[in-house]
Amino acid sequence: MLKVGVLGAGHLGKIHLRLLQQSEKYELVGFYDPNQENAEKVAKEFGYKKFDTIAKLIHAVDVVDIVTPTLSHYKCAKVAIKSGKHVFLEKPISNTVEEAEEIIALAKEFNVKGQVGHVERFNPAFKSVKDSIQNPMFIETHRLAEFNPRGTDVPVVLDLMIHDIDAILSVVKSPVKNINASGVSVISDTPDIANARIEFENGCVANLTSSRISLKNMRKSRFFQKDAYISVDFLEKKCEVVKMKDAPEVPGDFDMILQNAEGVKKQIYFDNPDVENNNAILDELETFADAINNDTTPIVTLEDGTDALRVAYQIIDCFKK
Repeated sequence: MLKVGVLGAGHLGKIHLRLLQQSEKYELVGFYDPNQENAEKVAKEFGYKKFDTIAKLIHAVDVVDIVTPTLSHYKCAKVAIKSGKHVFLEKPISNTVEEAEEIIALAKEFNVKGQVGHVERFNPAFKSVKDSIQNPMFIETHRLAEFNPRGTDVPVVLDLMIHDIDAILSVVKSPVKNINASGVSVISDTPDIANARIEFENGCVANLTSSRISLKNMRKSRFFQKDAYISVDFLEKKCEVVKMKDAPEVPGDFDMILQNAEGVKKQIYFDNPDVENNNAILDELETFADAINNDTTPIVTLEDGTDALRVAYQIIDCFKK
């Protein structure tokens, strides 16, 4: 079992601690949190070992799980990697693209593995249809959340939209060609609502909308490709795959047939895969353990996290024009 320690015991850090303690692939050694009052409370309430310094925790483990505020990701990762430890970094990978690129360089130099916590890649609905998404040409995403003061220190693009950016980049195998975007600050100092249009070199277009001041929560994506429409509800963990094929010579009574202006007939049918329930956060942590133990590439690499961050900042730059 890999020995693991968690940096940061806030809302998400406590979830990571609980899941790592349950995991059969890790031995949870303990955690460090700079807020002594919170650290003592977490240690007392849950029984996790509290470390007094980051250095002591890093020394005691094989893997460092970094669940601190984004501003400190680079600093924490740098210390851990230089100590020869594998790192799991919550999203976004770091505060700047330059920091992220240095994290990648350090990981290569010290021969350690890194994974970024883009958890929607492990959402069971997305996992069940990912192989069905083949060369999509139009993508539409809506990620809406009710207002929560936690996270408003960064633009909604880095808080929410980056989930969809990463998911889109994972299925569109083409470089970004152009980005247009607009954002509005309603209640925060940074944009609370944003819309972005990403054009890829292969002709694919993605339209992303994110809001953190909505009246209801929504996390939906739709992928349109030749002869297929695929929808993913990340919140409800549901998906739908609608496909088209040439209509049979003699349609059945219940076959759904469409005929275009040229007289070509197509049959519509549903090919909905089973969605296996899982804990996405536990899955991402345990697949990272597998990558370390088997010396394979993590599912969400440091490069993936950097690519998503780079596109996020290109979107944010559009707000300033």
